[in-house]
Amino acid sequence: MRILLAVHHFPPRYSAGAELYVMRLARALLRHGHQAEVVCVETIEATEPFRVDVESDQYAGIPVWRLHLGLQDAPAQWSYDNLAIAAWFAQRVQIFQPDIVHLHSGYLIGIGALRAAYAQGIPTVVTLHDYWFLCPRITLLRGDGSLCPQPPADPAECAWCLHLDQRRYRWPARFSAGLAGKVWIALAGQTERTRQQARRDTLRAALAQADLVISPSQFLANLFKEWHIPVQTIRLGLPHESFASIPPVQAGSTIRLGYIGQIAPHKGIHLLIRALKRLPPNGKPIELRIFGNLDQHPAYTRSLHHLIGGDPRIHLAGKFSHDQLPNVLEQIDVLVVPSIWYENSPIVVLEARAAGRPVIASRSGGLVELVQDEVDGLLFTTGDSRDLARQLQRLRTEAGLLERLRDGIQPPPLLDEEMQIIFQHYTALVERRTASRGIG
Repeated sequence: MRILLAVHHFPPRYSAGAELYVMRLARALLRHGHQAEVVCVETIEATEPFRVDVESDQYAGIPVWRLHLGLQDAPAQWSYDNLAIAAWFAQRVQIFQPDIVHLHSGYLIGIGALRAAYAQGIPTVVTLHDYWFLCPRITLLRGDGSLCPQPPADPAECAWCLHLDQRRYRWPARFSAGLAGKVWIALAGQTERTRQQARRDTLRAALAQADLVISPSQFLANLFKEWHIPVQTIRLGLPHESFASIPPVQAGSTIRLGYIGQIAPHKGIHLLIRALKRLPPNGKPIELRIFGNLDQHPAYTRSLHHLIGGDPRIHLAGKFSHDQLPNVLEQIDVLVVPSIWYENSPIVVLEARAAGRPVIASRSGGLVELVQDEVDGLLFTTGDSRDLARQLQRLRTEAGLLERLRDGIQPPPLLDEEMQIIFQHYTALVERRTASRGIG
């Protein structure tokens, strides 16, 4: 089979969950004798004229097409329905002749790959890694930092939420207890309402046309029930052999906490630092190592430095290559996932499980499907540093807790098992297309 994979970013410059997942999928396809190509957005230049430049590349044996977007004078719908990207995909589909086009997330790259596939009768698969189809901010995290339980009925509320990224809107909203937003929506929201409704309608129609929609978590799948779009939950898998050499957690003189992932506000690292600093000074020593790219969001990194304030227990360890992950996990006893957004199915939690590391995580989103509270980890109230501090303190005071959580860990699904399910779906879609052509 020939599979065209489309995703917002790709290694080596980017290495978040969706990017690493697509790399694993592409490698698995190539390993099983299939052909696979990846299309991603490499750079965005807001000051360049609206255009799409493309470069051909190879990464880890995977053919990669890297798009460079210029956004000056770009049409309003560029962020989800970029016609220039769609035109390039139409050409690439004609040349590569894929059996399947598989879109991951949709962020930045938009629905151009789906449009090109539909036009040529090629089956399409969409994997939902985040909330891009539902939320223009992608995270279901409002501009004021609060969680959005679900997309609001009035799309003008989404427009107002986007405005809250700007201080001139955020301050009036804060000091008016929400009244400013209601007034704006009532008086000035019609144009933005129409624009956001167009986004919803376009993305809903595109997703409804997909032959298969996949979610790694049931939480995310459930959010699409109102759209009446069937979403199949397929759990992520891991190659266990990568973690086999990591020694098991042993109760030592110091409890070693770790955060591994993006250094970004929605990941809640500030919450973890505050929780650690709430702990009483006496008791078993505890330290925190934060692994991730410190240059991705410089302002947030500066705020973390300020919050740490020279505390010797907290270390900003910086980024690492993915092949160093086993070594990183070996340096910690417990992984903490303090996200303030609804995580879907973070691969790092599965990697911690494969390494035998308990996880302390926010009680929200797909995390509650991955972490069994009091069995293989601990859950805390999302956004509550006091509750997180309470769970951290238990590691210091409850004899045998760390060992009990460690012993309760079950290994995550195998990558080969997940890939087999994906390949079976691919095969079924290709056979269905072949049969329909034969009938015609």
